Amino acid sequence: MTLVELLKTQVEDTYQATDALVAMVTDDDLGWKPNQGGNWLSVGQLLRHMTVSCGIWCKGFVTDIWDDAGDVDYAQVPEGEALPQAGAYRSVDSVAEAREALAADKAVALQMLGQTTDEDLLLKAAVAPWNPNSRMLGLRLLDMVRHLESHKSQLYYYLKLMGKPVHTGHLWGMGNVVED
Repeated sequence: MTLVELLKTQVEDTYQATDALVAMVTDDDLGWKPNQGGNWLSVGQLLRHMTVSCGIWCKGFVTDIWDDAGDVDYAQVPEGEALPQAGAYRSVDSVAEAREALAADKAVALQMLGQTTDEDLLLKAAVAPWNPNSRMLGLRLLDMVRHLESHKSQLYYYLKLMGKPVHTGHLWGMGNVVED
């Protein structure tokens, strides 16, 4: 297996498990967020962010074309603030919209991997707009898959807190596995 094939497999697995979790959300759940603490994204905001957590950034690293992900209303972000507060994030309007956008982001991630080689992954330097430290392209692309995985875990715990019937198998894309 090549490094490109390895990353493609990770992309496929991550998006499959993520989509299965998103499918457990209803449109009525989109406004829900944890009630303890502050600065939580709503489910709808989280879903919107998840749909631009990987593929669009893979495109930036591979092509050096950095599109606006569209999940943040930058008019709501005070100048000089490093990370936007939850209130600046936009929401999806429906679960169907989120699932379509997630599938489109996956297609972009796979397309970008199709344009790379193992040599590119190991030898090409890549700098992120949010981090000027140079890393090899392969690590940057893996970071983007891990970014989506982190938010997949966040959605999993949201679902648990909402009382949805999720178990560890759902987190790993094995929702049909029954656990006690």
